[in-house]
Amino acid sequence: MKLIKLEQPSCTPCQLVSNYLKEKGIEFEAIDVTQRPEIAAEYGVMGVPVTILLDEKGNEVKRSIGFKPDELDIMVKIVGGQ
Repeated sequence: MKLIKLEQPSCTPCQLVSNYLKEKGIEFEAIDVTQRPEIAAEYGVMGVPVTILLDEKGNEVKRSIGFKPDELDIMVKIVGGQ
């Protein structure tokens, strides 16, 4: 399983998600949508932050939009964090 987070550097909710995942000991790939708009388009992202859990084949398993700790906790449990 892999977590990716689509974000913008100046986005406060994006920073909250990053801090939350780091506190839980979760590794994730942060993708700046201003630098990689093609990735945002690929996942149909219209606003940030968006955190997406991918399986081993790269298929989307779960998505969280915004800073929603309850949804992020589900992803944390799936990937084996605290």
